[in-house]
Amino acid sequence: MARTPTVTRDQVPEPLRAAFDAETAGSGGTIVGGPGSVMIHSPEMRHRANVLVNYLRDESSLSKKIQELVMILTARAMDCQYIWHAHGARARQQGISDAFVDALRDNKPLPALPADEQIVVNYVQELFKTHKTSPATFQAALTQFGARGVTELTTLMGYYALLAFNANAFEIDVPAGGPEPKMPI
Repeated sequence: MARTPTVTRDQVPEPLRAAFDAETAGSGGTIVGGPGSVMIHSPEMRHRANVLVNYLRDESSLSKKIQELVMILTARAMDCQYIWHAHGARARQQGISDAFVDALRDNKPLPALPADEQIVVNYVQELFKTHKTSPATFQAALTQFGARGVTELTTLMGYYALLAFNANAFEIDVPAGGPEPKMPI
């Protein structure tokens, strides 16, 4: 169970109820699981975050395969079981190899990937490890994805790190079952 209770409409200050209503309309007036169940404590912030993620998911220049790769790399870097649970199987469905997903999950040496995917792995892992990228790593990403793509890739990392911070800090439960085993942490 998360560290905070599920928020109900009557607990939200009046000026934030319109944002709360908009954010919970599709889920019956409440949000029970996942990072959204924490972020709804600040309904307007959650609304604004959703505008960003909807852009990244639906309008980004990055393919769904690259997006899922970024998401699982972020889940591993942040040791976030919830994001792993939500995206490990999706990464496989988008064509990320079983060998890669398994090795990443288990924190083992990663197999080689096609060039565009390897550029993403190098970029994401370097940025999470050193908090910057070398000129060579940045240039490889820029050459592969262009300035827009690198901006979206970096922002996608940041967005999923934001979710991971919320999931980890508030101890969001990972739903039982599912196609992916948990990461060893």
